[in-house]
Amino acid sequence: MKSPICITNIWVTNRKQTASFSIAGLMLAIAPLWLMLAAANTSAYAQTSDNVSNASATTTPAPSPGDWTQFLRDNMQRWNPYATILNVNNVGNVNNVGGLQAKWVTRITDRDSGTPLTSPAVANGVVYVGSPTVNSGGPSNAVYALDASTGAILWSYTAGGAVGSQPAVANGVVYFGSDDFNVYALNASTGAKLWSYATRFYVESALAVANGVVYVGSDKLYALNASTGALLWNYAAGGLPAVANGVVYAGCGANLCALNASTGAKLWSYAGGGGGTPAVANGVVYVGCSDGLCALNGSTGAKLWSSPAGGSALAVANGVVYVGSGPNVNALNASTGALLWSLAGCCGDFGSPAVANAVVYVGASFGTFFALNASTGAVLWGPYYVTQQSSPSIVDGVVYLTAADSIGNLNVFAFSLLGRADLYLRIRPNTTTVHQGDLITYALPSVESRTGQC
Repeated sequence: MKSPICITNIWVTNRKQTASFSIAGLMLAIAPLWLMLAAANTSAYAQTSDNVSNASATTTPAPSPGDWTQFLRDNMQRWNPYATILNVNNVGNVNNVGGLQAKWVTRITDRDSGTPLTSPAVANGVVYVGSPTVNSGGPSNAVYALDASTGAILWSYTAGGAVGSQPAVANGVVYFGSDDFNVYALNASTGAKLWSYATRFYVESALAVANGVVYVGSDKLYALNASTGALLWNYAAGGLPAVANGVVYAGCGANLCALNASTGAKLWSYAGGGGGTPAVANGVVYVGCSDGLCALNGSTGAKLWSSPAGGSALAVANGVVYVGSGPNVNALNASTGALLWSLAGCCGDFGSPAVANAVVYVGASFGTFFALNASTGAVLWGPYYVTQQSSPSIVDGVVYLTAADSIGNLNVFAFSLLGRADLYLRIRPNTTTVHQGDLITYALPSVESRTGQC
């Protein structure tokens, strides 16, 4: 028997905030939301946590600040302050029903274990990941675009070498690097190639995109015009750069260098600070260094503090640095470096954490994935077992990561709160204001009810 979906809560996400609206006992009727949105010059897409995503607009939603468009996110901190759906009270258990569960799993290819797994970039309802050189099971050396709601593959583009560089998305363009020495720019909707730029070595680090410039590490650090691929400048540095306040921070040998983002001119360097990817928050650069983890003044390079409880895989949120340090995850006071808590690992080195709404998501190299209370380090969910995984990305109540299974297949995972009747709605552009208590009328195609009741 077909029946409409019963929704008791609506989460409306505009470009600045998320609000919750309670509509007790409401059964959806045929009253199209699309007519209301058209009158307001808006468009929307909707999805339910029961994998019902048939109510979608004909246009792509506007980019949201809550998207995870590059490895460090646009704030260069691996923290998503706009992700408010998952929290410490629901990721582990929701009314004794599971908490986080696999919403979908999409097999991309078999994989070559020698190539790093790329973390997902998520923008406008699409997940972008790279694939290595493989023997069978799908295109080698490719970038894939997947529907974020269903995991369906939308398109793929094959490069000339393995893609171990996490894609970055900006202004409708996907940027990535390949072991064929090239940096590529593709149309994010179609996968059509827009331009490529040839470096002189592998491009395996993730890219950073800021203010119309693509920054990519290879044999040098290159700054490319994001629209044309034209070289703006290069410098003898590499790795994954962080870009903040008109400055590019990148490893140059064993040191950390600060470069003028427009010209590439060297501003300062810090000896022993070339370990890993830096993160930047409130004018402070956090980076793995010879002392463990160093906090540097972003303008001068002066050391503010260092801690042996740190490492090169980190995230910064709400005045706390979360860092994978060997088999441990540590939380340090971002102002002083004081250790707040530490979680001992069981299964190898931890990768770069991701933080959203007081939850830290982190995986270990040997295949365990956890959700932790950001305040205490207590395990909220996990371990979830896969073989080897990327660093995660969190968008709109979903945790995305790529991971290899026990026989080497490369999969993309999406974890969410299944079994709930919440609807997630994104409205664009920012010309329509939705207030708490507003009644929104809309309709979804009828679906088979799991229980026959709300």
